Amino acid sequence: MTSVYRNAQAQREVRRWCEDRIADWSTSHVRGEVVTSAGATSFVTAGPEPREGEPSVVLLPGTNMNAALCLPLVGALARGRRVTVLDLPGQPGLSAGGRPRVRRTAWYGQWLSEAIERAAPGPVVAVGHSLGGAVALACGSPQIVGRVLLSSAGITRLRVPVPLLAATVPWLLRPSVARSTALLRQMAAPGAEAPPDHLSTWMDLVARCCRTSLAPPPLPSGLLEQRRPMPTLAVSGRFDPFLPPRVLGPSARRRLGAEFRVMEGAGHLLLDEAPVAVLALVEEFCATFATS
Repeated sequence: MTSVYRNAQAQREVRRWCEDRIADWSTSHVRGEVVTSAGATSFVTAGPEPREGEPSVVLLPGTNMNAALCLPLVGALARGRRVTVLDLPGQPGLSAGGRPRVRRTAWYGQWLSEAIERAAPGPVVAVGHSLGGAVALACGSPQIVGRVLLSSAGITRLRVPVPLLAATVPWLLRPSVARSTALLRQMAAPGAEAPPDHLSTWMDLVARCCRTSLAPPPLPSGLLEQRRPMPTLAVSGRFDPFLPPRVLGPSARRRLGAEFRVMEGAGHLLLDEAPVAVLALVEEFCATFATS
């Protein structure tokens, strides 16, 4: 196993940042932890108890992200639906920091089955962003009744344009809030508003304290074929530099049989750039599941 953290002090710094942000969140919620084969898994749950037969939402953040970064969207979703956001193991946050060097797909799939069984009983719609989308696809849990894949890894290989790479290298080698902001701007749509201060501060912390992981390769065709019968909505931002619609759309339709939508005016950071549009899409998707 490889730790995402550079050392124990770095892990404590990351945990303190996440804990403080969740503690300051005004939405009524429960923060808890469950034990899985991947180690301790932290979760945050908000929203009303699901009605009989109604799925709750399980949100899976992307690379370098976690529940503490998703609170505005979770709060909006929780006004009408139970939402549980999980910190992925092996990513910066409040879950265990170790991740295997090989066979991560199967490892993450098993982890998610265990985590949702213990943290989100009943039927769930798995909403995954970036790496979180690949994890949602890796999991064959019978609790999952549908998937919403936001700029999802695992379907096709991610692109890394030269300007994005040029912003990534100084962010990793000489971290600062300014370099974090420059990197985030490359991930967002052209002309977008400056990223929120807390996100730039967080990415600076990640660069100083963590060993960031690479994007996962496309998942095996056989595994994606197994996921084809389940309702799936794939989404890409119009200006996503990693997964532009012209690349992700055909792959999602061909490999998953998924419905595909383009989110106008957004890049890769859909949870931050277009939370209102994401909320509407998730609510529309969840509404297709009948309740008793």
